[in-house]
Amino acid sequence: MAPRVLISDSLSPAAVAIFKDRGVEVDVKPGLDKDQLAAIIGDYDGLAIRSATRVTPKLLESATRLKVVGRAGIGVDNVDIPAATAKGVIVMNTPFGNSITTAEHAIALMFALARELPAADASTQAGKWEKNRFMGVEITGKVLGLIGCGNIGSIVADRAIGLRMRVVAYDPFLSPERAIDLGVEKVELDDLLARADFITLHVPMTPQTKNVLSAENLAKTKKGVRIINCARGGLIDEPALRALLDNDHVAGAAIDVFAVEPAKENVLFGHPKVVCTPHLGAATNEAQENVALQVAEQMSDYLIRGAISNAINFPSITAEEAPKLKPMIALAEKLGAFAGQLTEDRITQVKIVYEGEAATLKTKALTAAALTGLMRPTLSSINVVSAPAIAKERGIVVDEITRAAQSDYDSLITLTVVTDTQERSITGTVFSDGKPRIVSIKDIKVDAEFAPSMVYVTNEDKPGFIGRFASVLGDAGINIATFALGRDREGGSAIALVEVDGTVPSDALGKIQVIPGVRAAKELRF
Repeated sequence: MAPRVLISDSLSPAAVAIFKDRGVEVDVKPGLDKDQLAAIIGDYDGLAIRSATRVTPKLLESATRLKVVGRAGIGVDNVDIPAATAKGVIVMNTPFGNSITTAEHAIALMFALARELPAADASTQAGKWEKNRFMGVEITGKVLGLIGCGNIGSIVADRAIGLRMRVVAYDPFLSPERAIDLGVEKVELDDLLARADFITLHVPMTPQTKNVLSAENLAKTKKGVRIINCARGGLIDEPALRALLDNDHVAGAAIDVFAVEPAKENVLFGHPKVVCTPHLGAATNEAQENVALQVAEQMSDYLIRGAISNAINFPSITAEEAPKLKPMIALAEKLGAFAGQLTEDRITQVKIVYEGEAATLKTKALTAAALTGLMRPTLSSINVVSAPAIAKERGIVVDEITRAAQSDYDSLITLTVVTDTQERSITGTVFSDGKPRIVSIKDIKVDAEFAPSMVYVTNEDKPGFIGRFASVLGDAGINIATFALGRDREGGSAIALVEVDGTVPSDALGKIQVIPGVRAAKELRF
């Protein structure tokens, strides 16, 4: 059955065409209220939105089939990311489709502030001809301070350097090498505030960036500074900015985004030194077309091919990587499931070693799969999207190690689970047939495919064990399909991993556990 996508906000007709061309059924129903949307969302695998639709925990409760939410634009403030993650729903945005448009709007607002263009326009059209009233400033040679130098900020920097400005940037994630490439000076926030003639913000709204221009930080700015915000409302303490505009410390502000939107009223409105626009950062025909096309392509690629692009809550996987990852993800999840069914104590640490070709793949996706299998015995609703977050909530330390091949296998994954009382390791690989296999358990070599029903036994390597074990299963009417054995040395520790048909009765497991030399026996399901 073809996947189905609902477009619940206004989106370019070109997006609809892309969905259909890719084999995705699509319905366009903008303007639904929350109850109407909840009533039908259960019929869809994907939801394409802009800013009007709110994806809430309550809506997600009704979204029984939903696999992906695609936001045509950068901001995902209208999507409850933790709730979507817990539900196993991929949340994608389109961070590049409107980058140029937003950057250009910031530059336009900077010019508007520098030359007082809105006020001069209103005065001239009123017939006043106040040529001497509007004395602006040049931007050439001025210092532009970027708070945030990611995709949009770097475009603003490029344009500003072209205008012969000097650019300083505060961004904890900006590397010195990247700063050199961009031609900007990487500085700390206090240094930027003290030096910048113009400040423009290009960061997302997070707990760390909320009120980044607080009253305290605004007071540290250079007298006569001009401030531009085309990023997110809430990054600036608006009443504090108004106060500094009133006392002429701040020479002007151009604001496209507000703490409360739609902004029908705001403390900054009506101030003669303020230029306001109604969240127009992405409002060009080109940008709207770009983000619509991009979200349709990303959602289609995920629903049809398993490729993940620009996901907020999961590692990206290209269409080329998806076929290679699929069998390795299955292996990782089964290794986790093996360990999870044997683990009864509190898990404190998970160590995963990726060796050979596995080390070149998207290990974050593989780790998410391993954690899913590991925790599913106690959390049946867990999934690859929610597993990393749940592991973190439970205080489980997850370590990933990648290294070149050090064995006869081209690709290996070794999962080690550490609990309060023990440490257990299992290693697996994928052969050319695409089937995941176990090649080592607790450093004991073994060769076994995963099967729906298996019996795992640890025992002392003593004669007679196999005969007694087979007799117990035979007496219980259980057929043995395959039998894999391993030991560390003659007479030492041994393991048996046996594929059986059907379910092993509990009394038969009890009889296996009392066979001389048996330490433990457990039925595993995959």
